[in-house]
Amino acid sequence: MRLEGKGLTCVRGGREVFAGLGLSVDSGEALLVTGRNGVGKSSLLRMIAGLVRIAGGELAITGADPEKTIPEQAHYLGHLDALKPSLTTAENLSFWARYLGSTEPPQAALAAVGLAALADLPAAHLSAGQRRRLSIARLVAAKRPLWLLDEPTSALDREAEDMLAGLMRRHLAGGGLILAAAHGPIGLEQTKELHLGAAA
Repeated sequence: MRLEGKGLTCVRGGREVFAGLGLSVDSGEALLVTGRNGVGKSSLLRMIAGLVRIAGGELAITGADPEKTIPEQAHYLGHLDALKPSLTTAENLSFWARYLGSTEPPQAALAAVGLAALADLPAAHLSAGQRRRLSIARLVAAKRPLWLLDEPTSALDREAEDMLAGLMRRHLAGGGLILAAAHGPIGLEQTKELHLGAAA
């Protein structure tokens, strides 16, 4: 499987964020997108996820399900955890699993991120780190080949960072692809890097 972008251009609010951008990621590879604030790291991930319009260039995935779009084969983990406070931890994950096309019960995914004991706790009572773990559980609950992770270690302690690194390594070992926007290391030993320059 290969994700490739050629001449990608992003315009937001009438401002060109980046132009002529190229990238490629193959099965088993992680691409770390770096650069200072405002250069378009999040915009690039949102573009691939189908949340921002591609103003120019081409984006394609080969070796994947030809009947599905790129966003339909991707997980997008953004800055916001998108949880309903009144629902329990398990109910929140069950909603997202169904939305993403999975029929698996949430217990295994909750256990994978260390939240099995909090399955019945309303999300309103979770700490910032626990909310982030619950968002990460979506990656486990519904299998998708492309992970788009925006500052994935935000709000995580060292133990949770190690947990996430383990999940990412297993995803790559299974032939998955990862694009992660971050200001520093994300716990993977080998990553390709795409450095975005100054904003226009």
